[in-house]
This record gives sequence, structure tokens and C-alpha cells, in this order.
Amino acid sequence: MTGLVARRIGPGALPEVCARLAERPRENLLLLDLAMRLGDAAQPGEVASDLVGVWRGGQLVGVASLRPTLVFDAALEEPALDALVDAMETLQVGLAKAAPEHVERLWERVSRRRRHRLWLDRTETALALEVRAARLVPDAECRVRAAAESDLEPLVFAARESLREEDRPDPFAGDSDGFRRWVRGRVPRARVVEDGGMVRFAGYADVQRSEGWLLQGIYTWPETRRRGLAAVGTSALCREAFDAGARHVQLAVVDGNRAARQLYESLGFEPFARLRTLLFT
Repeated sequence: MTGLVARRIGPGALPEVCARLAERPRENLLLLDLAMRLGDAAQPGEVASDLVGVWRGGQLVGVASLRPTLVFDAALEEPALDALVDAMETLQVGLAKAAPEHVERLWERVSRRRRHRLWLDRTETALALEVRAARLVPDAECRVRAAAESDLEPLVFAARESLREEDRPDPFAGDSDGFRRWVRGRVPRARVVEDGGMVRFAGYADVQRSEGWLLQGIYTWPETRRRGLAAVGTSALCREAFDAGARHVQLAVVDGNRAARQLYESLGFEPFARLRTLLFT
């Protein structure tokens, strides 16, 4: 680690940071988006971006985010990774989502310093879709549309149930008002599918960049699963992304969720990376 210096990234370093991350835009899409939002006011219920970089002399050799999610630069070499972990090892709470080897190194150091409660530890496969490979399904008789403020209650339900299905803590047991504010702040990024006049599918385009769109929070109401609503809703999100000029669309599937993996692959998505998600307090 000789000669490596880790320090917080300010707006003045953004051109250098973005140039590095753009070398691997698919793997770094979330981190690139967090970098571009550095200094922006956070949405209600959300945490502002906080990034750290590692320099060797005057050269940037690594980037990671501290908040709202712990994400590492995909091109990190081991000495730069260790320097970034040094800057993170005093964290008392965190949600990490990165390459398994990066998360493992972080967890070794963080858990060594203090006793943490591990709420979530899972591996996922990141999949991507390019327009040339897309096999999207047409809109069915159900209605696909952008979410509105009036959809807040079904969106809160979907977000809460998604966490419950992952065995994560019930957000209503901690700060239900804060959780509602967080969901309300995401409404502009949400798309829903109505069936019989009721919202029965929700998904979020959390990153919307020309390099790619990142879809998260995809949820179908249990009573309407296996009826094609997820295929319709995901296809609509992908068409919107491609119409906006995105070069690809990506999402992640938890290991063991064979139904979701089969659905996305049927639409043309292909795996490109492995991820590990860790939530600790």
C-alpha cells in the first residue's frame, strides 16, 4: 500500500473519477451514477452520495462509495482495494453490493473491529440486455404506466413485501414514516402494471443513463404471479430505456430464484457479473 492515499472525492475530482469508471461502464453503472449525483440534494428519505478515491501520486487508481451503498470500482487492484477498505473499516452500518471478493475483504476487516449483526448475506447474478438481443413481449390487456403519487400505498406494500421475502427487517418496525418518505422519493422512477384496475406489478428504473439503465425493486403481487405481468412490466421498462438511448439494461437476480432468472433470460438478458450483497448493523 506504499504511496497510496485515500481521501474523500469532491466535485473537482469528478471528471477524473468518471473517466476511470467509464472504462467499464457496465460493471460500474451504479457507481458511475452515484458519482454523477455527488453534491446533489438527496431525495426525501434517501442518503446523499459519499465517495472515496485512492491515488498513487497524481493518478487515481481506485474508487468506492461509502453511502448510500458500498460499491467498489470493478477494475480495482488488490493494493487499492486494501486502501479503500482501510477507509471503510470503522463503518458501524452498511449495505454493500459488489464483486464477492471485494465484499469478502471488506467484511473481514469490518467484522474484525467490532461485533456486527448481519441482516442479509446473499449472492446474485447481474444480467444485461442489449437491444440487438431483446425478445421483449408486447403490452397485454393490462395497463402499463408511470407511477403516480396516488400509487404510494401499493408501492409501499410492494417495497415492504420485497424486504420481507428477503428475510430483511420490517421497515415499519423502525421508522415507518421514514420508509414512506423513501418510497415517495422513488415514485418518479417507478413503473407499474395494472390488472383489473389494481396495481399488480412495480419496478424501478433507479439508474437512467446513456450507458445503461439499472432496474431494481421488481415485484409482482403473489396472487397474480405466473400470468405474464412481470414480463410485460419488465419489457415496458426496457423499451423505455432503449427509446431514451440507453445502450443496455441491467438487473440482478438472487441465487436460487430460478423463475426470475428464466423470465429475464427469456427476454434476452445475459449474465455478465457476480455480486454479493451484505447488510450489517
